[in-house]
Amino acid sequence: MTPLRLRMIEDMRIRNLSQRTQTTYVEQVARFARHFGKSPEQASGGQFDLGHGGRVALLVAGRRPQKLPNVLSPEEVAAFLDAVENQQYRVILTVCYAAGLRVSEAVRLKPAAIDSRRMVIRVEAGKGRKDRYVMLSPRLLGILRDYWETAHPREWLFPGERPGEPITRFSVERACRQARERSGVTRAVTPHSLRHAFAVHLLEAGADLRTIQLLLGHRSLTTTSKYLQIATSKVCATASPLDSLPAMTPTVPDLVPA
Repeated sequence: MTPLRLRMIEDMRIRNLSQRTQTTYVEQVARFARHFGKSPEQASGGQFDLGHGGRVALLVAGRRPQKLPNVLSPEEVAAFLDAVENQQYRVILTVCYAAGLRVSEAVRLKPAAIDSRRMVIRVEAGKGRKDRYVMLSPRLLGILRDYWETAHPREWLFPGERPGEPITRFSVERACRQARERSGVTRAVTPHSLRHAFAVHLLEAGADLRTIQLLLGHRSLTTTSKYLQIATSKVCATASPLDSLPAMTPTVPDLVPA
């Protein structure tokens, strides 16, 4: 491993980036280096930007337009989850919606993370390697208990095919695509769609942005605030300031003599 790559990895560790993000960034830099046929240290300024300390930053030509996600309605969520035939996959996807978890967080839950006394789920080492608590719905608790009696999981709540390993998110995503075809839901459905639906449905039910930010594990409230643009029932139900003005005298047109 070159000294430049070591410095780049160390910088990402200091910034507390996840292992998956680190791997992606290193792969992208390697692809650019192969494309130009030279080390990033030898690339021109128009190809790579070497920042302070030799750290590598890829130049971005322009910002991609930010599109709002197409959020599922509660009826669509119910129809989709009903179409998931495999119990394990159905429970995982239900957790993603009921608690707003990323699929990578849901598949790595352990039985001890389910705290039925406090009615919370402990999410360990989520994005940014941060722990957080999310709500444990009474309905979800019943679903998890039924799953427990059938599967009897030990180390991982959702064990995979490999001994000692949890189920992979890729297999959950595949099951998600298959269930969507059976459900009749016309919108695209991914595990992350259920997380978006969780946030928007909470907001429309009256939850405040700060609470939703904590539940989702967002570092910035700005990231969470995008859901304000999607929660149509909340936005459209807001009264116009015109309605609070004192009664106005109707305008009478001037009478012009014939």
